[in-house]
Amino acid sequence: MADLTVSLSILVGIVVLSEFARRTALYLFPNREWIIYMLEFISTFQLCACTHELKLLAELGGLDPQTGLTLTFIISVVHGFSFRGAICNPTGALELLSRGTLPWGCALARVSCQLTAAVVSRWVMPVAWALALSDLHQRHSLTGFRCSSSPVNAPVLQAAAVELSCAFVMHTAVNNAEKLEEKYRVPAVAALITTLVYAGGHLTGAVFNPALAFSIQFPCPGNTFTEYSFVYWMGPILGMSASLLLSDKLIPAISGKSTIPLQLNSNGLKKKKMK
Repeated sequence: MADLTVSLSILVGIVVLSEFARRTALYLFPNREWIIYMLEFISTFQLCACTHELKLLAELGGLDPQTGLTLTFIISVVHGFSFRGAICNPTGALELLSRGTLPWGCALARVSCQLTAAVVSRWVMPVAWALALSDLHQRHSLTGFRCSSSPVNAPVLQAAAVELSCAFVMHTAVNNAEKLEEKYRVPAVAALITTLVYAGGHLTGAVFNPALAFSIQFPCPGNTFTEYSFVYWMGPILGMSASLLLSDKLIPAISGKSTIPLQLNSNGLKKKKMK
């Protein structure tokens, strides 16, 4: 219980500090086109840092599945309401690029911010854990703050199929949830994320976000960089591509109606376009 309390406090601290950074950036640099890149970095850092703590709590903290899924839902809702236009997911940027709603330069800059934030969160969290605020963090220090086993608990092809399927379901669902008001859409998407984590988490972690996976999964032993890239990068990209093909080509061809491009953040939530 003490470990859970400390971890929850860290999660709250990460969100509060990230929100403070976002508000400060918007206050100091209003109406600047490049501010979205700062928001992209801050929000992706928030996503990765929170997930690092949740992963640690689940793997070493003995967190029961029901509590873990509850926390996944809650933090997904928090992310959805706080990201302020940040995509936080390379597949979201690639989708917008494919639809012609995001220029090449902007897409590349956003993905660069996402990957940079992923690396920074990988460096920062061990510093926080080194404070040994809980027994969980002290135990984690015995491994040098590194995960001890591979997150891929299935053959590589099957694992990639899991990530592909999760990305496909997420992108497709969001493309069909555009008419929902944000106050309903955010919890609905958070519930879908939680369901996907429940369904595929035991096989790959159900990350379906290349930047997030680069932060929390790639440092783990057990598989090569190429294998992790195939599972956590190629899988979600193919899943997004399949969803794009379905939404923008197949459905319009059958129904005679065109789809409206959406901007997706890491949780698949619709956001207003910002350059």
